Amino acid sequence: MKKSYFILLLVSYLAIPTLLHATHNRAGEILIRQTGALTIEATVVTYTKTSSTSADRDSVTIEWGDGKKTTVPRSNGPKNKNNVGNGEELQNDIKKNIYKAEHTYAGFRPFFVITMTDPNRNAGILNVNPPYSDNVQFSLATTFTFLSAQFQGVNSTPILLQPPIDFGCVGQVFIHNPNAYDIDGDSLYYQLTEPRAAPGVKVPNYTYPNKITGSGTGSNFLTLNEKTGDLVWDSPQRAGEYNVTIMVIEFRQGIAIDTTIRDMQIDIKNDCKNEPPVINGGKDICVVAGQLVEFKISATDANNTPKLQKVALTALGGPFQTPYSPATFNAPKNYQNDPVSGTFRWQTTCEHISNQYYSVVFKAVDNFIADTTGLATLRTVRIKVVAPAPEDVQVQSNKGELRVTWENPYDCDDAADKYFYGFSVWRRANSLNLTQDTCSPGLKGKGYTRLVFKWKQIVNNRYEYIDKTAERGITYCYRIQAEFAKLTSSNNPYNLVEGLHSKEVCVQLNRDVPLPLEVDVTKTDAANGTIAIRWNRPNPRDLDTLLNPPPYRYELLSASSATGTYSPLYSASANSFASAKDTFYNHLGINTLQQYFYKIAFYVNNQTTALGTSPSASSILLSIKPTDKTNVLQWSEKTPWTNTLYAIFRKNPLTGIFDSIGTSVQNTYRDEGLKNGTNYCYFIKSYGAYSVKGIRQPLSSRSQELCATPVDNVPPCPPVLAIKNICNDTKLSVLDTSVNYLRWNNVRKTCATGKDVTGYQVFFTKVKDGKFEEIGKNSRYQDTTYAHDKLSSLAGCYYVTAFDSLNNISAASNTICVDNCPIFELPNTFTPNGDGQNDVFKPFPSIRFIAKVDFVVYNRWGGLVYQTHDANLNWNGKNLGGDDVAEGVYFYECKVYEQRVGGTVLRDDVLKGFIQVFRN
Repeated sequence: MKKSYFILLLVSYLAIPTLLHATHNRAGEILIRQTGALTIEATVVTYTKTSSTSADRDSVTIEWGDGKKTTVPRSNGPKNKNNVGNGEELQNDIKKNIYKAEHTYAGFRPFFVITMTDPNRNAGILNVNPPYSDNVQFSLATTFTFLSAQFQGVNSTPILLQPPIDFGCVGQVFIHNPNAYDIDGDSLYYQLTEPRAAPGVKVPNYTYPNKITGSGTGSNFLTLNEKTGDLVWDSPQRAGEYNVTIMVIEFRQGIAIDTTIRDMQIDIKNDCKNEPPVINGGKDICVVAGQLVEFKISATDANNTPKLQKVALTALGGPFQTPYSPATFNAPKNYQNDPVSGTFRWQTTCEHISNQYYSVVFKAVDNFIADTTGLATLRTVRIKVVAPAPEDVQVQSNKGELRVTWENPYDCDDAADKYFYGFSVWRRANSLNLTQDTCSPGLKGKGYTRLVFKWKQIVNNRYEYIDKTAERGITYCYRIQAEFAKLTSSNNPYNLVEGLHSKEVCVQLNRDVPLPLEVDVTKTDAANGTIAIRWNRPNPRDLDTLLNPPPYRYELLSASSATGTYSPLYSASANSFASAKDTFYNHLGINTLQQYFYKIAFYVNNQTTALGTSPSASSILLSIKPTDKTNVLQWSEKTPWTNTLYAIFRKNPLTGIFDSIGTSVQNTYRDEGLKNGTNYCYFIKSYGAYSVKGIRQPLSSRSQELCATPVDNVPPCPPVLAIKNICNDTKLSVLDTSVNYLRWNNVRKTCATGKDVTGYQVFFTKVKDGKFEEIGKNSRYQDTTYAHDKLSSLAGCYYVTAFDSLNNISAASNTICVDNCPIFELPNTFTPNGDGQNDVFKPFPSIRFIAKVDFVVYNRWGGLVYQTHDANLNWNGKNLGGDDVAEGVYFYECKVYEQRVGGTVLRDDVLKGFIQVFRN
């Protein structure tokens, strides 16, 4: 009698979820649109089974992430008598439901997680808690960030244009793309994740579709392109329904601001004897705003013999959503005899300019399956619209300044919503042959320096910029590019877009002042060194000696740093230009172990203000970093001419003469194969030239002499660590429960710089991202193991370093974090009758690595009988009042907190079950 009652009670208990909740949910997502400073509109979109009429939802509950919730009526489809939508019935037992609501938050927080949870999923999903997917709730979540409208701009999550239910076939490639479009121009990335059963809770027993095998011969390989969103399953092996969840991550200014989770369903048919249609035409393109994008797309059904099947061809994507000159796709409606073709046409405008590609997803589907939907093929075509280049750029030299102008109006300077932000002016010394790249516009990182940003000045009906920072003797080349940006409420830019750069124009300032030619260290000494400075006279054609009559005077100025104050060092005068030849000076009695900077001021006609001053030029300053059998030479200099080659000289200890030992085109050189402990001395000699005709070349200067002694300061290679314990090695026994066994390679045998390794250090932290501390050290290079024993928890992270005889310590080895393998299982009976056997309800046979529990016991009427946080439970059959409970069935829930490498972690599943209490 007791047994029959128990079985009946248990069946009733297990049946409760199914009785309470009919099943119907297939797919969906939550979309957010910001409508005010702290107000959003949420749109919940679900796809359900039309036939599950008992589970049809005329409303759902949205939880806003601030502790508040709203019950929202359905808004789409024919209205019922209560003015509530009945949803949109699609083919193949699918209904689309839309629920919209607005919510205002009480205060600002970095982000809110908006969720909707509804019982339950439809039955028969192969990769969600099989075979009981209908006992699993359906939960959607979108994480939304409020941005400052004043400084960052408003924010909305992307909309997902492609419906989330698709059909495939065993042995055939399946393709899907959520086709996300963001009106704010933010960048989007795609990741696979797992479906949710509740906010923050993943569905139980989830398996990615490609892990489910069957009789099909496909490779079963699943990929998601993180940039385009193309989900490709090549090719399913088992028929059935699968759910896949794609997380669309939205970035602004390189920072992730939103995540939208799409829960989608794929219905794989068996033995289709069918192939999907083939799409022809269309490829990724980049166009200049104003160009017409037009191309044909066709679809054919390769295995349609005889022609019993028809094909439908459609297109969805961002270009159809833009309010400015939206795209069109002219194709026959519904299913047609193949081939089917259509024309995509998009007249681009300046408002379409973006850093992001627009995606257009073309879909061809046949009607092979009886309910009018068959296999589908998707082709994603990406289109990028870039800003045109400024035209007719000109540059002129005038009185020590360079005037850069370009055409007004610019093609897109009247873009709507103040989208045009201004111009940036870019400059470099000497010309660079740079090809315009329509798919990668902009000049950043391409050899030019930006001088000004957001420039819109117009003079004499042309855009104009005056460059006052140019130096004589250098040929300057300019390019202009337009910048576009969305604006915040206070006109701060965000999502800045660079346009195509202009053609290059080059010019040189009038050479009416002297130019430095040489800064040569002729004697190295800390107190009595010498530097020779040479310069040339101004170009008489540029000087115009009639406007600038004699006498002429040179004034040599020097400073001890690039930003230091220049002081007069030497002056020379001449009564005629022909006699102004004194262009050389020896700077004596100085510390040439440091760097000096020089420039020359030029005076005319007894003026007290210089007509002009030359660009500055410095001496070459050499530095050396000694290392094992090597000296690493590095040097620096600032010169108005361009040095293209450096010769390295080293002193011969036998002759005392500096010999050339090599050259470099960079400001560094490694002198290798040296003897540790021996002193070596060097200097550098540069070779360069101005990009100006009429000036001698090459120009050359020497650095100071400098010596250094190689020393073995090179650490050994880091070891490679491996760890085993009872959790990851089945060969270990229960005797090894409290030990982590560490092993690494013998660095002396495997590392070229580890020949003198003498030992190792072991470091450990109990929790991931914790502070590492040394727990072991040995001085035997052969000893490459360590047993970390007597542990109450195996969880922790380790790394190892090697050290050599000179105490050079290697970098850390690979860090390995090991975790516990907790054990916690519960029996379903005990006999608290005082006979000394099975008198206490506790985990069986034992527990391992459990920090605590939340354990509660209820009677069949829901009354609380017992509770504890002790992981050993130790329930003796008494209630909270200390009285013995009666024989019978009791129900428990147990939340288990495990000792993990990340700390104390709540186990994903909540243990639920029954306990049979016997007393006889």
